[in-house]
Amino acid sequence: MVNTAWVFPGQGSQSVGMGLDLMTHATSQERLAIADEILGWSVAAICQSEDDKVSNTLYTQPCLYVLESLLVDWLREQGHEPALVAGHSLGEYGALYAAGAFDFGPGLRLVKLRGELMSQTSEGVMAALMGFNRDELDAKIAETEGVVLANDNNPGQVVISGTPEGVDAVIAAVKSKRAVKLNVSGAFHSPLMAPASREFQQVLDAVEFRDVQIPVLSNVDPTPATDAKTLKQRLSQQMTGSVRWREISLSLPDLGIEQVIEVGPGNVLTGLIKRTVKSLQLTNVGTLEQLTAL
Repeated sequence: MVNTAWVFPGQGSQSVGMGLDLMTHATSQERLAIADEILGWSVAAICQSEDDKVSNTLYTQPCLYVLESLLVDWLREQGHEPALVAGHSLGEYGALYAAGAFDFGPGLRLVKLRGELMSQTSEGVMAALMGFNRDELDAKIAETEGVVLANDNNPGQVVISGTPEGVDAVIAAVKSKRAVKLNVSGAFHSPLMAPASREFQQVLDAVEFRDVQIPVLSNVDPTPATDAKTLKQRLSQQMTGSVRWREISLSLPDLGIEQVIEVGPGNVLTGLIKRTVKSLQLTNVGTLEQLTAL
C-alpha cells in the first residue's frame, strides 16, 4: 500500500461554486444542516453566491472547513486512510478533523470565531514575493522592524506580513521577479495578530482535543505529533506564527510518504509541493468527480 499524506488548503483556494456537487448530494444534508445551525447562514448559498461572498474571510474559512470535512468523510467511506495529515493555515483545522483531534461541530465553532476575528483585523498588510535570493530576503527581514516571514511556501515563493512600512521596506530592498500586496484585512501570521489570538485562545482553551493515531504536521512545527496537548498548543501559536509549508513539503519523503492528496478545492498545495519535492505522486480531490476517480 502506498503511504499517503492528506493535505488541506487554506484561504485563497476558495472559488464560487466550490463543493456544490458534494453539498447537493443527499448524504451531505445532515452535515450541512449542523453547519448552518452553528453558523447562522447557509454554506451552500454562500458558495454559489455570484457576488463572491465566499471570498470574504468571514465566510471563506467556515466554507472551506465544511467542504474539507465532507471530503474527508467521503474518502473514508471509499476506504481511504492517510498515513499523516497537514494543512496550510486554515487548512490545519481540516487536518486536525481528519486526524480525529476534534469532532466536526467543535472544529467549526473554532473556525467560525477565527474567521470573525481575522475579518475584523485592520492592522498591517501582507505581500507575496516570488523569485528572490533567499539569503538576501532573510537578512532584510531580520534587520527590518515590524515585518516577519508569514508563509514559507516553497524555495521561490513566500508571503511577508507586518506593518505597511516594514513590508514596503522589504519589497523595496529585495530584488524579486514579482512582489504583490495581498487583498487581506490585516497582517495574518504576525505579532500584529496577538490581540485576536488572545481572544481566540479563551475559546480554544475550552475545546477538548483528543490524542490521535494519525500524525499531524503543524504549521508552526512541522514535526509529527499525535498527543492532544501538543496539537492544541501548536494551534494556539498559529495565528501569530509562520506557516512553515516548505519544511512540511521537504519532510514528506523522509517520513515515508509516496503520495500526497490535496483534500479541498483547487491545486495550490500540490503546486507548491511539486516545485519543492519532485519524487511525490500528487493528486487533487475537491469534487465528486475527482473522488470517484481516485
